[in-house]
Parts: sequence; structure tokens; C-alpha cells
Amino acid sequence: MDGLVWKDLLAKFEEHLQAERSLAPLTVRNYRADLEPLRDFMQKKEIADFRSLDRQTLRAYLAWLHELGYVRPSVARKLSVLRSFLNWLRRKGIIEHDPIPSRGVMKLESRLPRFLSQEEASKLVQAPDTSSKVGARDRALLELVYAGGLRVSEARDLNLSDINFDTREARVRGKGSKERVVLMGESARDAIASYLREVRGKDGSLEDDGALFVNRYGNRLSQRSIQKTVKRYAGETGLGSQVHTHTLRHSFATHMLEGGADLRVVQELLGHASPATTQVYTHVTGSEARRAYMAAHPRATKTIEVEDNSATSS
Repeated sequence: MDGLVWKDLLAKFEEHLQAERSLAPLTVRNYRADLEPLRDFMQKKEIADFRSLDRQTLRAYLAWLHELGYVRPSVARKLSVLRSFLNWLRRKGIIEHDPIPSRGVMKLESRLPRFLSQEEASKLVQAPDTSSKVGARDRALLELVYAGGLRVSEARDLNLSDINFDTREARVRGKGSKERVVLMGESARDAIASYLREVRGKDGSLEDDGALFVNRYGNRLSQRSIQKTVKRYAGETGLGSQVHTHTLRHSFATHMLEGGADLRVVQELLGHASPATTQVYTHVTGSEARRAYMAAHPRATKTIEVEDNSATSS
């Protein structure tokens, strides 16, 4: 594969992702990174044209990724990006057929999302010391992420003008710049109000169109800083290093369903385009309910000897 041809095609594909699919710059960069191994593979195998790709070649590519040490979820993501890229090449007339079969390329193990119990989630959001400016900000951040089931990028992009204290709502911008309204309880509302009053108000930086969460220099809190904040408090509270921002989002969805919320309502609050994406949480709550039943119900695992004896004597 000629380097200039590859570079030109990739640039045009990135334009398509930004202009037609409205993907965020970070997502576009991730797409590009997931396609880079394909170029290396085509050079290694001396494949000079995308029209030479077929099912057998792509299966060999996936096997090659495994040999390089990529884990199955990572390979699956690269396959998904590759499918989008090849579909785009087909629509542009660069290839005639999509060589990826709709089914059977690879089967991923089903993995349920990690989530916290209600007690663990409460412990995490209450961990910051609100007597300090940073602690007050972090408390408001954790409360809102958990209350609204926010993605880390959504928390990062929130502005002061997005918060409505009267209705206890926040307007967030999700994937593809799609806006939705999320709800927050009294705990999140009070934590944000306290942060704005005690920290932002004193700094004289309370502006209607400014960032909601800022660092000590007054700049918008970065995505990486938010992720590090969650991991730090998870470590301090003994919840482990595997807890991250998305864990709070998973916990939000799980606890909503455990509380009796309708799946469609949770789907809307999470900003999922399809109910199938939200459906995974029903498996989580179902397995939790089963474990709780088997552990708590007095007759869940016992044999009913009285009935057996009565049946014999009749």
C-alpha cells in the first residue's frame, strides 16, 4: 500500500467522520489509530490495493492482531472501525464489495459492566473533604456524574448555563454532539450549589457561559483530570484501582433498574441510541437479584422433607 495513497484516503475518511457523522476530534483520532495496524499488515503482506482484500485476508489480519498481543475487545473495536472504513470505500466506489461478512468473523465473550453497590457509590461520592476548594469541587463532580450517569466527556463539557437548579436538570452534550437532559437529586444539586457559592463565587469567576468544573487556574477541567480524580478517591476509599468514571455511569444505570425504573427511561437518560445497548444492565440486575434470592430466602436451597414424608404416608 502506497504511503501517499493511504494518507490521502485516511484524510478524506476523517473529513467524512467529522462532517457527516459529527464525531468528536478525539473519536476521529481513535478511528485513525485503530486503522494504522491495517496499513502495516497490508505492507507486510505486499497488498497494494484495497480491492485485493477478501474474507480470508481479513481473517488473517485479525489473527495477526492477536499474535501482536491485542486483547479481544481491542481487536473487536478495530474490526468495527474497519467495517466503517470499508463501507465508506464501497460507497465511494473504491471497492465493489464489503469483504467483511455480517456474521461469524469473531465472537467476543460477553462481559458485564463493572458497577458499585449503592453503599460503595455513596462512599465514593462522599469521599472528598468539602472544607477545601478542591474537595468541594470534587464532591460536586462525583455527585453529578453518579446522579446523571454522565460520560467523562459530558462532565468535562458542562457549562454553568447548563445547570437548572429549579428543575434539578442538566443539559449535556453526548456522542455526536447530541444534547439531552439529565436529572439530578437533592444531593447533587446541593453539592453543586455549595461549590459555586463557596468556591467559584469567592474567586469571582461565576460566569453564565463558563465551564462548570475548573482547575485551580480557572481553566476547564480536562478529561484526564476527571478520570484521575475518580481513581484517586476510589483508591482512598478502598474500592480498588479498577473504578473509573464509567463505573459510576454503570452504577447509575444498574441502581435505576434495581429501583424499578423502566428500561426505556434509563436508555433516554443515558443517551443510548438503541435499547439493545441498555439491555446489558438487565442481565446485571437479574444476576444480582438471583444471588440475593439464593442467599436470603430461607427455602431457596433446602429440600422440602415434610412434603416428601406426607406423600409417603398418604
